[in-house]
Amino acid sequence: MYLLAHDEQARGPYDRSRTGLLVRAAALAELALRGRLTETGGGSVTVAGTGSTGDPVLDEVLRQAPGHGWKQLVRRDRGQTLAAVEDRLAAQGLLTVEASRLRRGGRRVTVSDPAVLRAERERMAAVLHGATPVADIPAADAALSALAAAGKVRSVVSRQDARALRDRIDACTGRLGTLAPGLEQAVRDLPTTMIAAQGGMGGS
Repeated sequence: MYLLAHDEQARGPYDRSRTGLLVRAAALAELALRGRLTETGGGSVTVAGTGSTGDPVLDEVLRQAPGHGWKQLVRRDRGQTLAAVEDRLAAQGLLTVEASRLRRGGRRVTVSDPAVLRAERERMAAVLHGATPVADIPAADAALSALAAAGKVRSVVSRQDARALRDRIDACTGRLGTLAPGLEQAVRDLPTTMIAAQGGMGGS
Protein backbone atom coordinates (compact mmCIF):
# COMPACT_ATOMS: atom_id res chain seq x y z
CA MET A 1 0.00 0.00 0.00
CA TYR A 2 2.84 2.37 0.80
CA LEU A 3 4.45 1.88 -2.59
CA LEU A 4 1.15 2.47 -4.37
CA ALA A 5 0.73 5.78 -2.53
CA HIS A 6 4.31 6.92 -3.03
CA ASP A 7 4.83 10.12 -5.04
CA GLU A 8 8.20 10.06 -6.76
CA GLN A 9 8.29 13.81 -7.40
CA ALA A 10 7.38 14.67 -3.81
CA ARG A 11 9.82 12.05 -2.52
CA GLY A 12 7.31 10.58 -0.14
CA PRO A 13 3.65 9.59 0.15
CA TYR A 14 1.28 11.74 -1.91
CA ASP A 15 -0.27 12.79 1.41
CA ARG A 16 1.23 11.55 4.70
CA SER A 17 -1.99 11.85 6.70
CA ARG A 18 -4.04 9.94 4.14
CA THR A 19 -1.30 7.39 3.51
CA GLY A 20 -0.98 6.72 7.22
CA LEU A 21 -4.65 5.75 7.31
CA LEU A 22 -4.29 3.59 4.19
CA VAL A 23 -1.25 1.79 5.58
CA ARG A 24 -3.04 1.14 8.89
CA ALA A 25 -6.08 -0.22 7.03
CA ALA A 26 -3.83 -2.40 4.86
CA ALA A 27 -2.11 -3.80 7.95
CA LEU A 28 -5.49 -4.64 9.50
CA ALA A 29 -6.62 -6.32 6.28
CA GLU A 30 -3.39 -8.33 6.18
CA LEU A 31 -3.90 -9.49 9.76
CA ALA A 32 -7.50 -10.42 9.00
CA LEU A 33 -6.38 -12.37 5.92
CA ARG A 34 -3.88 -14.25 8.08
CA GLY A 35 -6.66 -15.10 10.51
CA ARG A 36 -5.03 -13.15 13.33
CA LEU A 37 -7.84 -10.60 13.65
CA THR A 38 -11.50 -11.54 13.80
CA GLU A 39 -14.69 -9.70 14.66
CA THR A 40 -17.11 -10.34 17.50
CA GLY A 41 -20.85 -10.00 17.10
CA GLY A 42 -20.67 -6.50 18.55
CA GLY A 43 -18.12 -5.38 15.98
CA SER A 44 -15.12 -5.39 18.32
CA VAL A 45 -11.84 -6.75 17.03
CA THR A 46 -10.48 -9.91 18.62
CA VAL A 47 -6.98 -11.34 18.33
CA ALA A 48 -6.75 -14.99 17.33
CA GLY A 49 -3.68 -17.10 17.91
CA THR A 50 -0.45 -16.25 19.66
CA GLY A 51 3.13 -15.52 18.71
CA SER A 52 4.78 -13.16 16.28
CA THR A 53 3.60 -12.58 12.73
CA GLY A 54 7.21 -12.28 11.61
CA ASP A 55 6.73 -8.59 10.80
CA PRO A 56 7.33 -5.97 13.51
CA VAL A 57 4.82 -3.52 12.03
CA LEU A 58 2.05 -6.11 11.99
CA ASP A 59 3.02 -7.25 15.49
CA GLU A 60 2.56 -3.73 16.83
CA VAL A 61 -0.84 -3.32 15.16
CA LEU A 62 -1.84 -6.72 16.54
CA ARG A 63 -0.77 -5.71 20.03
CA GLN A 64 -3.02 -2.63 19.87
CA ALA A 65 -6.10 -4.46 18.57
CA PRO A 66 -7.91 -5.94 21.61
CA GLY A 67 -10.89 -3.95 22.82
CA HIS A 68 -11.10 -1.60 19.85
CA GLY A 69 -13.22 -1.35 16.72
CA TRP A 70 -11.89 -1.35 13.17
CA LYS A 71 -12.35 2.40 12.67
CA GLN A 72 -10.48 3.16 15.88
CA LEU A 73 -7.63 0.92 14.81
CA VAL A 74 -7.43 2.54 11.38
CA ARG A 75 -6.93 5.94 13.03
CA ARG A 76 -4.71 4.88 15.93
CA ASP A 77 -1.00 5.75 15.77
CA ARG A 78 -1.18 6.07 11.99
CA GLY A 79 1.82 8.41 11.84
CA GLN A 80 4.00 6.02 13.81
CA THR A 81 2.85 3.09 11.70
CA LEU A 82 3.65 4.99 8.50
CA ALA A 83 7.18 5.76 9.70
CA ALA A 84 7.63 2.15 10.83
CA VAL A 85 6.60 0.90 7.39
CA GLU A 86 9.11 3.27 5.77
CA ASP A 87 11.84 2.00 8.08
CA ARG A 88 10.87 -1.60 7.35
CA LEU A 89 10.93 -1.06 3.58
CA ALA A 90 14.26 0.77 3.91
CA ALA A 91 15.71 -2.19 5.83
CA GLN A 92 14.59 -4.43 2.96
CA GLY A 93 16.39 -2.18 0.48
CA LEU A 94 13.22 -0.93 -1.20
CA LEU A 95 13.49 2.66 0.05
CA THR A 96 16.09 5.24 0.99
CA VAL A 97 14.94 7.46 3.86
CA GLU A 98 16.61 10.79 4.65
CA ALA A 99 15.76 13.61 7.04
CA SER A 100 14.12 16.55 5.30
CA ARG A 101 16.08 19.79 5.25
CA LEU A 102 12.90 21.83 4.87
CA ARG A 103 10.76 20.51 7.70
CA ARG A 104 11.86 19.43 11.14
CA GLY A 105 11.05 15.79 11.68
CA GLY A 106 10.14 15.44 8.02
CA ARG A 107 11.39 12.74 5.70
CA ARG A 108 12.51 12.51 2.10
CA VAL A 109 11.89 9.05 0.74
CA THR A 110 13.19 7.58 -2.51
CA VAL A 111 12.15 4.24 -4.00
CA SER A 112 15.38 2.37 -4.70
CA ASP A 113 14.11 0.71 -7.87
CA PRO A 114 11.36 2.59 -9.78
CA ALA A 115 10.63 -0.64 -11.67
CA VAL A 116 9.21 -2.09 -8.43
CA LEU A 117 6.86 0.88 -8.17
CA ARG A 118 5.72 0.48 -11.77
CA ALA A 119 5.21 -3.25 -11.31
CA GLU A 120 2.95 -2.72 -8.29
CA ARG A 121 0.85 -0.14 -10.09
CA GLU A 122 0.58 -2.31 -13.19
CA ARG A 123 -0.56 -5.22 -11.02
CA MET A 124 -3.32 -3.09 -9.52
CA ALA A 125 -4.29 -1.81 -12.97
CA ALA A 126 -4.68 -5.42 -14.09
CA VAL A 127 -6.95 -6.09 -11.11
CA LEU A 128 -9.15 -3.09 -11.83
CA HIS A 129 -9.23 -3.22 -15.62
CA GLY A 130 -8.92 -6.97 -16.14
CA ALA A 131 -11.66 -9.44 -16.99
CA THR A 132 -10.95 -11.80 -14.09
CA PRO A 133 -14.05 -12.05 -11.88
CA VAL A 134 -13.52 -10.20 -8.61
CA ALA A 135 -14.29 -13.41 -6.71
CA ASP A 136 -11.23 -15.00 -8.34
CA ILE A 137 -8.81 -12.14 -7.63
CA PRO A 138 -6.41 -12.77 -4.72
CA ALA A 139 -7.98 -11.29 -1.60
CA ALA A 140 -4.93 -9.14 -0.85
CA ASP A 141 -5.05 -7.57 -4.32
CA ALA A 142 -8.77 -6.89 -4.00
CA ALA A 143 -8.12 -5.20 -0.63
CA LEU A 144 -5.33 -3.02 -2.05
CA SER A 145 -7.52 -1.98 -4.97
CA ALA A 146 -10.34 -1.06 -2.60
CA LEU A 147 -7.97 0.96 -0.41
CA ALA A 148 -6.40 2.78 -3.35
CA ALA A 149 -9.85 3.77 -4.55
CA ALA A 150 -11.05 4.83 -1.10
CA GLY A 151 -7.89 6.86 -0.59
CA LYS A 152 -8.12 8.45 -4.05
CA VAL A 153 -4.61 7.35 -4.97
CA ARG A 154 -4.74 8.80 -8.48
CA SER A 155 -1.62 6.99 -9.71
CA VAL A 156 -3.68 3.81 -9.30
CA VAL A 157 -7.32 4.91 -9.64
CA SER A 158 -7.88 8.01 -11.75
CA ARG A 159 -11.05 10.08 -11.43
CA GLN A 160 -12.25 8.51 -14.65
CA ASP A 161 -11.51 5.03 -13.30
CA ALA A 162 -13.38 5.82 -10.08
CA ARG A 163 -16.51 6.48 -12.14
CA ALA A 164 -16.14 3.87 -14.87
CA LEU A 165 -15.06 1.06 -12.53
CA ARG A 166 -17.40 1.88 -9.66
CA ASP A 167 -19.06 -1.54 -9.64
CA ARG A 168 -15.76 -3.43 -9.76
CA ILE A 169 -14.28 -1.29 -6.98
CA ASP A 170 -17.42 -1.86 -4.94
CA ALA A 171 -17.06 -5.62 -5.43
CA CYS A 172 -13.39 -5.48 -4.35
CA THR A 173 -14.41 -3.60 -1.23
CA GLY A 174 -17.12 -6.16 -0.59
CA ARG A 175 -14.51 -8.90 -0.46
CA LEU A 176 -13.36 -7.40 2.84
CA GLY A 177 -16.79 -8.12 4.28
CA THR A 178 -16.12 -11.83 4.03
CA LEU A 179 -13.28 -11.29 6.52
CA ALA A 180 -15.08 -8.85 8.79
CA PRO A 181 -18.11 -6.66 8.04
CA GLY A 182 -16.71 -3.93 10.26
CA LEU A 183 -13.47 -3.85 8.29
CA GLU A 184 -15.38 -3.44 5.05
CA GLN A 185 -17.37 -0.57 6.53
CA ALA A 186 -14.21 1.08 7.87
CA VAL A 187 -12.75 1.06 4.35
CA ARG A 188 -15.96 2.43 2.85
CA ASP A 189 -15.84 5.21 5.45
CA LEU A 190 -12.20 6.10 4.71
CA PRO A 191 -12.99 9.18 2.60
CA THR A 192 -14.87 10.71 5.55
CA THR A 193 -12.22 9.54 8.01
CA MET A 194 -9.53 11.24 5.93
CA ILE A 195 -11.40 14.55 5.92
CA ALA A 196 -11.84 14.34 9.69
CA ALA A 197 -8.17 13.44 10.19
CA GLN A 198 -7.12 16.58 8.33
CA GLY A 199 -9.33 18.77 10.48
CA GLY A 200 -12.11 19.22 7.96
CA MET A 201 -14.74 17.84 10.34
CA GLY A 202 -13.15 18.64 13.65
CA GLY A 203 -12.15 15.04 14.37
CA SER A 204 -9.06 12.90 14.41
